[in-house]
Amino acid sequence: MMREVVDGIFTWPWFSERHGYNFNGYFVRHSAGNLCIDPVAPGDDVLATLAREGVAHILITNRNHVRQANLLRERTGAQAAIHPADAAYARGQGAMLDAELHAGARVGPFVVVAAPGKSPGEVALHWPERRLLVVGDAVVGNPPGRLSLLPTKVIDDLPGLQRSIRALAQLDVDTLLVGDGEVILHGAGAALGALIASLPA
Repeated sequence: MMREVVDGIFTWPWFSERHGYNFNGYFVRHSAGNLCIDPVAPGDDVLATLAREGVAHILITNRNHVRQANLLRERTGAQAAIHPADAAYARGQGAMLDAELHAGARVGPFVVVAAPGKSPGEVALHWPERRLLVVGDAVVGNPPGRLSLLPTKVIDDLPGLQRSIRALAQLDVDTLLVGDGEVILHGAGAALGALIASLPA
């Protein structure tokens, strides 16, 4: 079941037993075309809602978040997009891709922000006017109310990821919607700062 997490942005979860927290898909209503971000497996009710509402673009933040993009693309006719540095891996996993995400580009209300480290093509999505940031695997919302990193063994370039997180913390952000774990609705800038303070110098 989808719930409205902030005005005009809806989320639905898929619980990962292995990780012990939710993976999150997002649906964003927008006048220029609705968007889905990192769509996790939808129940029949969620899939029916997405098909009824319509989806113009599926934004995939990194090579490991293709998730159910193919299903949603087939059901809605949406165009699926990922950064070119992660595209080959995603296609190797069976992803059907139509477009590329490039840092600095605007997609609907979002500005694409490079966030490499976990993978070379990781991106975040910044909605400056709402001080809102969507991340995939750059940071994890776990434990609730705080941020952490995925295990080092799954991170391609840890120093690069740390640089990316420091860059994200320079953005004006109050709300952080995460692909993995619990969202931070207020004080996301402080949460990013606390994570940075815990990282090796």
